[in-house]
Amino acid sequence: MDKQLLKIVKIGGNIINDEGALISFLKDFTELDAPKILVHGGGKRATEISEAMGLEPKMIAGRRVTDEATLEVVTMVYAGLLNKKITAQLQKMKCNALGLSGADANCILAHKRIVAEVDYGFAGDVDAINSGFIKVLLQNNITPVFCAITHDKNGQLLNTNADTIASEMAIAMSDFYEVQLNYVFELKGVLENIANKNSVIQHINLNKYERLIEDGIISEGMIPKLHNCFNALKRGVQKVNIGDASLIQKTTILFTELSLK
Repeated sequence: MDKQLLKIVKIGGNIINDEGALISFLKDFTELDAPKILVHGGGKRATEISEAMGLEPKMIAGRRVTDEATLEVVTMVYAGLLNKKITAQLQKMKCNALGLSGADANCILAHKRIVAEVDYGFAGDVDAINSGFIKVLLQNNITPVFCAITHDKNGQLLNTNADTIASEMAIAMSDFYEVQLNYVFELKGVLENIANKNSVIQHINLNKYERLIEDGIISEGMIPKLHNCFNALKRGVQKVNIGDASLIQKTTILFTELSLK
């Protein structure tokens, strides 16, 4: 028996920070004709609020260093302000959404990142997804909305990369569903030339990905994003796409599709 399609969509901070873009995206998300899960970040908003509170955000290689004060801010912003704002808008659009952090129903278990060259503080790496519970939600027509906060089951909340959460969620749910993972951000896809917003590389396989890194076309924050994409494909996810908000529309044309071969 064929598995049912499940669409997992991760949205980034540029969409969340633009109210008009967010509302437009959520309308399209609501209309997806399959069970769906939304994963969101919110780093830009967290940075704004941190600075307003006199906290100076510290980033290393595109990732946030999370000390105790920063953890409090990102928990308030991700699991509170943004998660509930998105959930409320989806409810307004007749999508029965449930806003969740990884601590709720033990949905996302993680551990504090082991210090190697860099100490990222209370940053978490995912250990397990409570896929059985999430499946129950989906079977009852509830749309989970996950923020980027996880926990270690010892009372400690952890700030976890939303791209990684989406990838690990897709991998776990592929036991039950045919999963399509969509990374939605401000660009139309992976670009050949950053100065040309239409220079989308429409298909990238594993060999091409490695060549693009060697050539410096893929660099900085796109490297961990694509690493998550290929990790998902290697571990059972059927489709992974990257593009702008039009990616989840039926008429979308320009985006990047990832595959192993």
